[in-house]
Amino acid sequence: MSGSDVRRRPLIGVCAAWERAAWSFWEQPAAVVAGTYLGAVRRAGGTPIVLVPEPLEEAEVSSYGAWLDGLLLIGGADLDPASYGQAAGERTEATVPLRDQFEIALARAAFAWDLPVLGICRGLQIFNVSTGGTLHQHVTDAGFAEHRPMPGSLGAPTHHTVEVEPGSSLAVDGRQRMTVNSHHHQGIDRVGEGGRVVARSVPDQLVEAIEWPELRYALGVQWHPEELELDTTIADLVAAAADRAASRIEVVR
Repeated sequence: MSGSDVRRRPLIGVCAAWERAAWSFWEQPAAVVAGTYLGAVRRAGGTPIVLVPEPLEEAEVSSYGAWLDGLLLIGGADLDPASYGQAAGERTEATVPLRDQFEIALARAAFAWDLPVLGICRGLQIFNVSTGGTLHQHVTDAGFAEHRPMPGSLGAPTHHTVEVEPGSSLAVDGRQRMTVNSHHHQGIDRVGEGGRVVARSVPDQLVEAIEWPELRYALGVQWHPEELELDTTIADLVAAAADRAASRIEVVR
């Protein structure tokens, strides 16, 4: 078998959080990605490439689609409500406008490229806002249950059940329910254009997952699959990215 016939590991862009961080003797602004995300991508057969939020022009952001095979948007700070046309309420927590702008532009570019994409927690919210949707700024104020029972934890107390829509990418082997984990206080309100709700929490019916079925693979989940041993969504992203990478190699030959 020639080297050109060997399927390479797909390159998965992972957008970093832009936060103040401390290490060794230093404390300063830094681009941060938790090792759980990177490890999950590697175990699934992908190569994670960390993307740093930058004030780039639209064309520069769009160029990422020329070399990435997939995109993963991770959890983190609140989205600035200005990004979906609202004034910030008193429950809005710290926001990072640079990261918001970068990730919204990148999400729109990835959708245009039909790049396989997965959004986790905040990532789901970015996908929804980038397609014209809105958020509840604080889910308990909107009448839903508490979805951040233990701040800073994704352990057993954060686990709850979601109902899965039949025929969706989450309905593996006819699965109708899943146990997931949550750590968020913002949530999906109006669903973005082209999006289909594919999971809701039990019993409050808050939207927990959206997919964009017209695209190759575009899914956002409100939970954290990188912390769930049996969750296959990150592996599914990498598999879709591998298929896209292989098809691009075939075109080049």
